[in-house]
Amino acid sequence: MHVFIAQADDRSSTGDAVLFARAQSGCGDSLSRLMAMHDGLVHTIVRRQFRGTVPFVDALQAGRIGLWHAIMGYDPHRGYAFSTYACPCIARQVWNTVEQAKHDDQRRLQERDAIVRLAARCEDADPLAAAEAAAVSSAFADLIARLPRHLHDVIVLHGGLDDQPPHSFASIGRSVGLTRERMRQVHVEALIWLRQPAHSQQLRSLLGRHTLADHQSAQAQSDAWLARRRRHHGR
Repeated sequence: MHVFIAQADDRSSTGDAVLFARAQSGCGDSLSRLMAMHDGLVHTIVRRQFRGTVPFVDALQAGRIGLWHAIMGYDPHRGYAFSTYACPCIARQVWNTVEQAKHDDQRRLQERDAIVRLAARCEDADPLAAAEAAAVSSAFADLIARLPRHLHDVIVLHGGLDDQPPHSFASIGRSVGLTRERMRQVHVEALIWLRQPAHSQQLRSLLGRHTLADHQSAQAQSDAWLARRRRHHGR
């Protein structure tokens, strides 16, 4: 597998030195071309690498971030095939995502255990209030845990839900090679997802926000966001 990829890259990278230079200088079209040309590397590595609980689509996204880093750092004049440089970058990014997912899963279990312990300590003071608070906290934790991975990470980091100070959109974007504005858009998308009654039914019931008017308000917010996104992509 590695020999075949390297040979294919040997043929293409020689003629793509200008394309790499343009991409590294900020040319979006050149970067997009290179990302598309070498996306097969990402698929090959993701299929062969252990992913744990990370969904295939999230592993692909991580691999493409690794590919982006490889494109931005590759020097075609040093004499080795692009795949030789890119494969470790892609695999490392996927592996980091797998390790982060393990950490997140462990942290969620710890958070739920902490909620149970807190509820147990409060039972003697006000059993009903403690039970209600524990139910709301548990429903909220479950709701956050069910977010798609790329939405979950932005909500947790920006909201400081991992027992760390909240992160800015700019700092989150830098960690994954995306812009502050893109992170803000992802955060809005995550909030829209969380507000959907189909996702937040249990939490809405506990908080008394499960009326028809509440559902209509959530749907209106979702429709307005989708309309803005369609207008933006239609430009």
